[in-house]
Amino acid sequence: MKILYFAWLREKLGLAEEEITPPEGVVTVRDLIAHMAARSPAHAEAFAAGKGVRCAVNLDFATPDDPVKPGDEVAFFPPVTGG
Repeated sequence: MKILYFAWLREKLGLAEEEITPPEGVVTVRDLIAHMAARSPAHAEAFAAGKGVRCAVNLDFATPDDPVKPGDEVAFFPPVTGG
């Protein structure tokens, strides 16, 4: 699974993307966020509750209940504001 990070997430983690193989129990975006938060202290801080991290799976916006599977491209990014 390819994970992409944008904006302050990329800066906080010090990487723009990474390839991971999540454990079998990771089947939703919510599961994936919990798994990612456990990868390192920087990941834990980036995915802490209340950070408002948004997600897209294979270029479509995703909710916490949306499924993820091996081979997906998952992007995490902060909320976007416009003016």
